[in-house]
Amino acid sequence: MTATAIADLNPSPRILLGPGPSNVHPRVLRAMATPLVGHLDPEFIEIMNETKALLQYVFQTKNSLTIPISGTGTAGMEAALYNLIEENDEVVVAVNGFFGERMCDMVHRCRGNLVKLEVPWGQVFALEQIEEILKKKVKLLAIVHAETSTGALQPVEEIAKLCHRYGVLLVLDTVTSLGGVPVEVDRWDIDACYSGTQKCLSCPPGLAPITLGPRAMEALRSRQTKVQSLYLDLTMIEKYWGQERTYHHTAPISMNYALREALRLVQEEGLEARFARHRLNHRALVAGIQAMGLEMFVPGPHRLPTMNTVKVPPGIDEARVRGILLHEFNIEIAGGLGPLKGVIWRIGLMGHSSRKENVLLLLTALEHALATQGYAVPRGAGVEAAGKVYLQG
Repeated sequence: MTATAIADLNPSPRILLGPGPSNVHPRVLRAMATPLVGHLDPEFIEIMNETKALLQYVFQTKNSLTIPISGTGTAGMEAALYNLIEENDEVVVAVNGFFGERMCDMVHRCRGNLVKLEVPWGQVFALEQIEEILKKKVKLLAIVHAETSTGALQPVEEIAKLCHRYGVLLVLDTVTSLGGVPVEVDRWDIDACYSGTQKCLSCPPGLAPITLGPRAMEALRSRQTKVQSLYLDLTMIEKYWGQERTYHHTAPISMNYALREALRLVQEEGLEARFARHRLNHRALVAGIQAMGLEMFVPGPHRLPTMNTVKVPPGIDEARVRGILLHEFNIEIAGGLGPLKGVIWRIGLMGHSSRKENVLLLLTALEHALATQGYAVPRGAGVEAAGKVYLQG
């Protein structure tokens, strides 16, 4: 029996404008090709220290336990919840999209007592809704800052104040916001916050930044039972990332190289400049979308600049539009999840993908794709409207 020859790896050069991953800066790709050292090598330990400091900068925190979990954003979600929830703990999950639902599943797996607070997908929670449920005996509230499935941005600073007034821990999902919109862990007084590398940080998927504040660390240290996951047990992982350097698992060396370089790029650009770039490209895209007669899904005040959701017009085959964008223009966008399947398109403008040329190309390609289904758009209307936003700055 002879082996079948396998062709060289040569994926198409996609423009990634979906919900993640985003395009990766060439410097990050080069960093991944750096020769390996051991995960306890003194030189790698110095890289770990630098990565921690850069993550503290991006999270805007002085929390000592600010590290990348070895795993994707879902591992960050599990680490935050599994380490802070014990059996029979009262846990509130605020659900306004797919990833709130996923947190509910994890609370069940922790054998916590789930209290599910819901609003329709695409909406955000009012303070009154949150406060009413916090008046009960609750240990923890988990909420998504930037809901990837809907494009809604949840204000959280006042929610954090409410949580601490009632002695409740706040766990915040920033998978689609960290590095793209402000996330100020210390100023907002967030207890536990996690993210992913593959979105606004423009690093390949594979690590999940996480940070725990003093109240969360106290809850972690006062657990009555072991964390149910050895791999995600922060009481053990912190000893690897702390002074002890105690072996816990073999860290993904190349991914840590990549994250360090991606974070250096964030620092070089500066957080305020980076946030302004994401806002500008979002405004230009929205202007172009609306000039084409299309509607945004989320109301203006709560739109997430990094994840733009657009309503599919009546009579349009949304999957066919995505297919044209992918196969004729090499552009990836995504459809909706759950109840929003076939209802919206999800257009990510995150990190290295959030660029003027990508916005203008997408609007041109979308005009073409819609025209194939008889949707009439004044020629160039989207690009012209976006161009005016760029001229105004």
